[in-house]
This record gives sequence, structure tokens and C-alpha cells, in this order.
Amino acid sequence: MSAQGSSEDRGRRRFPGRRRRAVLTEADITVVEAPTLRRAVSATAIGNTMEWFDFGVYSYLAATLGKVFYPEATPTVQLLATFTTFAAAFLVRPLGGLVFGPLGDRVGRRNVLATTMIMMAVATCCLGLIPSYATIGVWAPVLLLIMRMVQGFSTGGEYAGAMTFLSEYAPDRRRGFLGSWLEFGTLTGYVLGAGLVTAITTALPEQDVVGWAWRIPFLIAGPLGLIGLYLRLKLEETPAYSRMASTREAGQGSELRTIIVRWWRAMLLCIGLVLTFNVTNYMLTSYMPTYLSAVLGYSETHGLLLVLVVMAAMMVAITFVGRLSDRFGRRPVVLVGCGLLVVFAFPSFLLVQLGAVLPVLVGVALQGLMLLCFNSTLPSTLPALFATSVRYGGLSIAFNISVALFGGTTPLISEALITATGSKIIPAVLLVVAGIVGGIAIWFTPESAGRPMPGSRPTVSSRQEARELAARSR
Repeated sequence: MSAQGSSEDRGRRRFPGRRRRAVLTEADITVVEAPTLRRAVSATAIGNTMEWFDFGVYSYLAATLGKVFYPEATPTVQLLATFTTFAAAFLVRPLGGLVFGPLGDRVGRRNVLATTMIMMAVATCCLGLIPSYATIGVWAPVLLLIMRMVQGFSTGGEYAGAMTFLSEYAPDRRRGFLGSWLEFGTLTGYVLGAGLVTAITTALPEQDVVGWAWRIPFLIAGPLGLIGLYLRLKLEETPAYSRMASTREAGQGSELRTIIVRWWRAMLLCIGLVLTFNVTNYMLTSYMPTYLSAVLGYSETHGLLLVLVVMAAMMVAITFVGRLSDRFGRRPVVLVGCGLLVVFAFPSFLLVQLGAVLPVLVGVALQGLMLLCFNSTLPSTLPALFATSVRYGGLSIAFNISVALFGGTTPLISEALITATGSKIIPAVLLVVAGIVGGIAIWFTPESAGRPMPGSRPTVSSRQEARELAARSR
């Protein structure tokens, strides 16, 4: 064996991801045309829109829901009870991930995503039909909890499935940009839900909001769900899944034991990254509106509008940052976000406490900038951790375990920490810890920008691009 050959072998053993470039033909390259891409983006993003429409409504109505469902408690206990119900929905998300994830690897992404869409729409709509505590007593908060848990179970298969579906359709060189549209749907849903609640609470007296108007936003979820279901049923299965399914026996798919034993490292990285993403996410979207009004004493409209302005600005910027991750890589963008969390978490809360509109807006905007580094990039980063055969299952399980433990509990933990310590700045500690964990996780995450995902063929957006890629490989 030559010295050169020996050196190459040693290099491949040391860096298992390094391979000699294969010679490609056009038949080896998947082409996804622009109309198909647009339908895939729309069908996946609308699920996130509906899911976060509900989250925006629930977060902005937290104080009102406390009065409707826990009227005999003190305002602090009402908030804690409302956020406990919010967090309980996240505790069943891992169960939804365990059911829907492997099922998506077995029967297809499209079928499972249609099911989760129906469940989300029905549960959110039914929440708006629950009688108040004054009408049926303790059964009111019980029914609220049940509807939230149905929502949590369905979303256990929704977001990971949407990431999987969109990433398997997206061309390799544009996956960051197209994946960011998934979170554009998230921001759209949140802004629509929060904006609607803000309009209702501004236009109507408090007794009307508590009496009946709080139901309106939840009831709108029904028509939204029908639109989303129609769009998803119009789509074909992803090219990567179709190709994999054609080479295996019917009904065969990922198994929990296989995912845990063979993909444990990818799951740990996913859990760490999702922890960072979701602590930042729920701190801003779910807790900050209540923090501004209930903890700092600002008017509800004041707090709601400031967070809403930041979320609207994020909608403008998110796809731009997604493009940056395609150009410079996912890892640099996420590392910047982790650094911002560690350095600016405490300053952001200090600014919010100053009281004047401009400092509060800057403090909230700092948290929005931190979140932007994650929600623009991780929808294209996380699916690339897993191979096609286990992608939906592995991503669903890891994502939802992390969300249940560290995401949906963020408002509850923040409120409990303030109650226990008396410090209004203590929630910043959660952001700093999240930044440290995320920095460690992304350091060990392989770069995926511009590369085919594990188990997938190279994917491009035109025949011309396929010919050029095949020619460059020779």
C-alpha cells in the first residue's frame, strides 16, 4: 500500500463523514420544481400557523382565562394555574411523538400530517366551546385541561413532521431559506392570534371579554384547520420517503429501540438544540406578555402591542437569516444566537424593567434577535441529524421530549422563580443556561448547509441545476 493511500485511509477513519466525491448522473439527482416547492411550503407552514395561532391566543388571554376557569383564586394563583394547564399540554407531546413519529416513517409523512391537522383544529375549536366555571364548576378547568392535552398530543407529531416533510422537499442549497418559512408560519399564526386578542381586549370592556369574547379566537381555528387539511391532501409524498418506501416491505418503518440504540447521539444533540430554541421561544412568545402586565404592572395593551411589534419585525427578517444560513452555514448562525443569550439575557430584562416605551421595546427586541438565530435555522438543521428511515420518528421523539421538559414549562418556571425569590430579573438565568447548552450542542453538530441529508440523494430545483451538478461531479 502506498504512503498516500495509507494516509487517505487514516483520514477517512478519523473523519467518517469525509468521502471521495461520487460521479453523479442526472438520474441520481432529485429535481423539485418551483410549483411543487410552493405547495409543500404552504401546506407545512399553515400547520404551524394554526398551532401558534392557538399559542398566541392562549398566551395573550392567560389573565382572562384565569378569571374564567379559576375565578375563586387570587390573581397570582390564577396565572400559575393557567400556565400549569399550558405546560400540561407539553407533557403529553412526547407521547404524541412516540405515536406519530414512527408512524410517519411507516405509513408516510403526508398521511400523518393530515391527521395531526384535524386533531389540532378540533381541539382548539372545542376549547372555545367550554362552559365557564360559573356554569359547570370544576368541570370547566377539567375540560380545558383535556382539550389542551389533545392539542399537545397532536402537536407531538405536527412540528417534527412538518420539518421532516419540508426538508425532504427542499433543494440542498436552499434548505435554510425554505425551512425558515416554517417559522414564518409560526410567527404569522402568533401575530394573528395575538393581534386578534389585542383588538378584542381594546375594543370591548373587560366584562365582555371575560363573559364571551375570549371564545372568538379559538373558534376561528375550525376554518383554518379545513384550509390546512385541503392543502396537505393535495400534496404528494416526499421524494426521499417515496424512494425509501419502494425498496422495503410494506408496513416496515422505524422502531423505538433502533432509534434510541443507533441514533442516540443525534437525539442528544437534537434535545440540546431544541432546549435552547424553545426556552428562548416561550420566554418571548408565551411569558413576556404576562410578565409585562402581571409582574411589572404595565397595561395589558401596552405589553401586548410591544411584543406584537417585535414579532412582526421578526416576520420580515426570518427568511433573510434563513438565506444567511445557506450561505455561511447553520452552525455560525446558531452560535451567534447562543452568544447573544449568554451576553444579553440580563440586559434585556433590565431594559424591560425601566418602564419607558423605548427601553422596553429594545429589551423585548433583544430577545427577538436571540430567537431569530434559532427559528430561522433549526428547522433545516434538526432533520439533517437523522437518516430518512428514522427521520420522522427520531426527530419527533427527541424534539418533543425537549419541548416538554424545557419549552412549555418555561412560563411556569419563570413565574415560580419570581414568586420564590422575589427577583423580577431571575428568568434571565434560564436564557443564559439555554445559551450555554445550545453552544455545546451546536459545537458537536455537523454542518449540513448545501449538502444532501443522510440517506437522501442530492436535491435541486431545476433540470439545468441537475445537469450542472452532474457535470461538476465528473
